[in-house]
Amino acid sequence: MIKARYNRCEDDSCVYFKQSYDPTYLLLYVDMLIVEKNKTYVQKLKAQLKKEFDMMDLGEAKKILGMEITRDRSSGRLWVSQENYVLKILERFNMAEIRPVTTLLAGHFKLSSKQCLQLPEEDEEMSRVPYAMAVRSLMYAMVCTKPDLAYAVSIVSWFMLNPGKQH
Repeated sequence: MIKARYNRCEDDSCVYFKQSYDPTYLLLYVDMLIVEKNKTYVQKLKAQLKKEFDMMDLGEAKKILGMEITRDRSSGRLWVSQENYVLKILERFNMAEIRPVTTLLAGHFKLSSKQCLQLPEEDEEMSRVPYAMAVRSLMYAMVCTKPDLAYAVSIVSWFMLNPGKQH
C-alpha cells in the first residue's frame, strides 16, 4: 500500500503527494499527471489508482492543460511551453502577423483613464473589440508559463471595464 496524503479541493482538481526526500506529485483535473523519479513507484501508484478509479494509462505525458511538455532525460531537464496556445491567441485576435518585440510594455508607452471611451460612437466601435477576452487569455499564459507577461497584463487589466483604442 502506498502511503500518500492529499489536499482536497472544492472543484474537481486535487493534488496528492508522498512525503519523502524526493516527493511525488499527482495532479488531478480531468487529466492526471504523475511526477516521480522512481518508475517502480509510478507503476505501483498507477495500479492502485486503477483499482479505485476507471482510468486509462496514456503513457508519457506530452501535453497537459494546453501546455506542451518536453524532456531531455540525459540531462534531467524538463520544459513546459504554451507556444501553440499563444499562436492560437494571436490568430483569434487577428494579430498573427505582428512583429515580436523583446520589451513587452515599453517605458514610454503610457496608458491612462484619459484614453478610456468618452463618446457614444467610440463605445459602439469598441464593443466589437474582445478586450476582456484577450486579457484573460494572456492571464492564463502568464500564470502557466509566461511570468514575463505579468507587468503588461496587470497594466492592461486596469482598463477592462472601459478600454479605449490605445488600450
